[in-house]
Amino acid sequence: MRRIREVLRLSAAMGDNISAIARGGAMSRSTVREYLSRAKTAGIDATKAETMTDEALEVALFPPPAEPKRPVPDWTKIDEELRKHKHVTRKLLWMEYKADYPDGYEFSQFKRRLKEWQKSSGRGLAMRQVHRAGEAVQVDYAGDKVTIIDQGVVREVNIFVACLPCSGLIYAEGSWTQGTEDWLSTHVRLFQFIGGVPARVVPDNLKTGVTHASYWDPVINASYAALIRHYGTVVLPARKGKPKDKPSAESGVIQVYRWLLAPLRNQKFFSLPEFNKALQARVIELNDRPMAPPREGSRRTLFEAVERAALKPLPAEPYEVGEWRLRLRVNVDYHIILDRRHLYSVPYALVHKEVDAFLTPGLVQIYHRGERVASHPRLTGQKRESTLAEHMPPAHSAIAKRTPDWVRDEAAKIGVATREYVERLLTGRDHIEQGLRSCLGILRMAGKYPDRIEAACQRALVAGARSSGYVEDLLKHGRPLPEAIGDEGAGQHANLHPPGTFH
Repeated sequence: MRRIREVLRLSAAMGDNISAIARGGAMSRSTVREYLSRAKTAGIDATKAETMTDEALEVALFPPPAEPKRPVPDWTKIDEELRKHKHVTRKLLWMEYKADYPDGYEFSQFKRRLKEWQKSSGRGLAMRQVHRAGEAVQVDYAGDKVTIIDQGVVREVNIFVACLPCSGLIYAEGSWTQGTEDWLSTHVRLFQFIGGVPARVVPDNLKTGVTHASYWDPVINASYAALIRHYGTVVLPARKGKPKDKPSAESGVIQVYRWLLAPLRNQKFFSLPEFNKALQARVIELNDRPMAPPREGSRRTLFEAVERAALKPLPAEPYEVGEWRLRLRVNVDYHIILDRRHLYSVPYALVHKEVDAFLTPGLVQIYHRGERVASHPRLTGQKRESTLAEHMPPAHSAIAKRTPDWVRDEAAKIGVATREYVERLLTGRDHIEQGLRSCLGILRMAGKYPDRIEAACQRALVAGARSSGYVEDLLKHGRPLPEAIGDEGAGQHANLHPPGTFH
């Protein structure tokens, strides 16, 4: 437009001298003739041109060609079809439109006008993306935190935000941390909230979700990967430092600031559940809020109409939140160490090998090459251990099972006298464990002298002996053992004097 204004100014000063105008404007004579011709046709001279904007002058000199009136497609329906059906393309929708209206727009005009409608209706994007129903959920944490008073202590709450790009449905929840347990728990409740599972999850690159950030080959945190497998979806992290890879989540964070956190700014909360209860009420209100024209309905109505049916169903049971500990080396005592103070046994054949452990609040499950090899109740407190007998080698197992109760049971199988003598050995010391070795000696001799051990223990009981050595001496030297003495009296014995011997 600047060059045209200059041509009109020179024409007013020099008249019809085309060559002089061309030299003054540094352009060809044919260009000068075309500009002057267009200005004459439009009835515009230099004075009038000065009062017009560039846009108005351009329209007056270069009017768009008259287009025949064509039937206008239902852009709302076309946009909905693109988002609702994964494999529907603009070309297919245009072909269906042309089948109904042969004199309608050609494909290039169809695309251009659809893009203009999407932009005017708030559907315009920086990237050329079409968000299809059930295709993704974008998740992130809000940058700002909320302060609450928990048991008299001022604490900060992190705000987890998720958004379904197709319908715009938003979910938000507060958590104490951005750690593994809170990160996984919020995902479980997110899927429960939307009543299904999208085809993929698009998170940021926080360490609880992505161990190694990479556009080509990201490494997903093991605990997060286990949750994703349970729900049958996939993780496609956004590129590091590229928030536009998850624009819906970024926009959702802004909506959360404006419509959820701002209205709650003057309220005081004294527990995390109390805060989340108020937050969830605002989430429902936000999703039910009517959308700006020309779009109709709300996020919730659009979700119910377009997206809910496209989600994968939830698994029969929700994911049990836990944490994976990978590549733990089994010590020589066939135990692994967790939390720096708790020991858990594994089969002794895995000594010096690597195992993985999955920790939940109440259970520790240990895996070797994907197969579960041990399961223990999770320990609490300081320096405790959990050892299962079936994990021990045979020699260790034999030693471990030699408890006082086991000794009593084995002695009872031999006879009453043996059982009573073993009990005397166990209870006749300052501590029951001190007599355990003597009892094991009695059981050892029972294997060598099965026919005489009961009588030897009877003799030891009568003699008041309190050692396994006394019984061993009787058996080893083959000394005669008397018949068992009954309860009716002392009976006959070589060491007893007859009545009347002493007066």
